[in-house]
Amino acid sequence: MADQYQYNTNEEKFVKDSHTKEIDLINRDPKQINEDVVKVEFEDVIAEPDGTHSLDGVWKLSYTTFTVSKYWCYRVLSAVFGIPVALLWGFLFACISFCHIWAVVPCIKSCLIESQCVSRIYSLCIQTFCDPFFEALGKIFSSVRVALRKEV
Repeated sequence: MADQYQYNTNEEKFVKDSHTKEIDLINRDPKQINEDVVKVEFEDVIAEPDGTHSLDGVWKLSYTTFTVSKYWCYRVLSAVFGIPVALLWGFLFACISFCHIWAVVPCIKSCLIESQCVSRIYSLCIQTFCDPFFEALGKIFSSVRVALRKEV
């Protein structure tokens, strides 16, 4: 009884830990899936070639405006839409997982079982009809000798 209790407590701890995983608030892209996509800086978007420069104050203010507006716009959008969109993505991936587990994998497994049945019938037909035919052809043409000569 004590062993069963110990097993259940470990199982409960495992389940609890998988749903309450600690997240890293510093490195929020540990697998770097958005490395090249959304990493946009001022210099990547706006650039003035040599010979065509705006006033230094305008350039500095443009840089500050771009950087601050991008920062706060992202913050506001993520504050307003982050949780609903996360809910939608969670729902979508749950549906995809459900379909994959309960429909796709069983369907593929069913097709594999059926194809094994067809494969055995096909193999039996080949062994019954084609093998004797090609063995007979092989015996007929086994006495044929081919000689290659090079004429110069």
